[in-house]
Amino acid sequence: MSIALVVTITLVMGVVFVNGWTDAPNAIATAVSTRVLKPNVAIWMAVAMNFLGALVMTYFNSQVAETISNIVTFEGAGNAAQVALAASLFAIVVWAVAAWYFGIPTSESHALIAGLTGSAMAMDGLEAVSGAEWTKVIVGLIVSTMMGFGGGWLVTKLITIIFQDVSRRIANHVFTIGQAISAAMNAFLHGAQDGQKFMGVFMLGLFYNNLAEKTGNGFVIPLWVMVLCSLTMGLGTSVGGMKIIKSVGMDMVKLERYQGFAADLSAAICLFLASVFGVPVSTTHTKTTAIMGAGAARRASSVDWSIVKEMISAWLLTFPGCGAIAFVMTKFFVAIF
Repeated sequence: MSIALVVTITLVMGVVFVNGWTDAPNAIATAVSTRVLKPNVAIWMAVAMNFLGALVMTYFNSQVAETISNIVTFEGAGNAAQVALAASLFAIVVWAVAAWYFGIPTSESHALIAGLTGSAMAMDGLEAVSGAEWTKVIVGLIVSTMMGFGGGWLVTKLITIIFQDVSRRIANHVFTIGQAISAAMNAFLHGAQDGQKFMGVFMLGLFYNNLAEKTGNGFVIPLWVMVLCSLTMGLGTSVGGMKIIKSVGMDMVKLERYQGFAADLSAAICLFLASVFGVPVSTTHTKTTAIMGAGAARRASSVDWSIVKEMISAWLLTFPGCGAIAFVMTKFFVAIF
């Protein structure tokens, strides 16, 4: 096993861990903010469901991993390709930790795509980037944002109409159970989406060391890779998360339980459809826009749009920012290694 492969695997595990630490809490933020779940209970539920989502969904449908593994091609045989892949992961870790430090729920999914693209372009320019796979990313970004916000808004409005004559006590009981279930669904689908993305990168590392073969459009992901990535993501979720929960679930908008249920349900539906069709979307993007939609359905002023502005700025900076770091680090790493 080469040193470059060891470094790559270590960095993949680092990125998966950071994703579980900084990104996974979005799935349970609303359930905590509406007091449906206590923070510790919610976090441990997220640990379990992230693990199951990454493991089970990948076992039955690994199309998201295939999209990620095909989005770029690292030219330059053997060590050069491995070094470039390691540089892209290094850039992702730097970007993700910086975002966590400032409490901004930026997207590790977009950082992953930006990092891989920046490194591939450093090796072989635009020819190294698959336009077809990148189209899926752009479509996923637009559709997940629209579905997240629109779904949160629509489900909230429907609930308001359906439950207008139901007593508040009964309604709260229904939405308490419903939100606990939908939060678990969100955590499961976060693992399904983000776990697969990093498994795709893991397989690229093995491929460039002649330890894996592509079959058709992607890789056959071994069970041990699924388990390793799933456990690492779950461990990351168990370590932290309250800072992101506060930013997403408490500071951005104050939700009633029925709104929290609406946001969680619409985000879960969007993530499920994206996973089935192999479209890599941002779980953060989807969940935060669903929360915005649920809040805006009651009244637009209930959403703290200044926090939303910060989030959008972070999203817009991720592609050029993380991509540029990856580009520079790849040039540097290839030169010295």
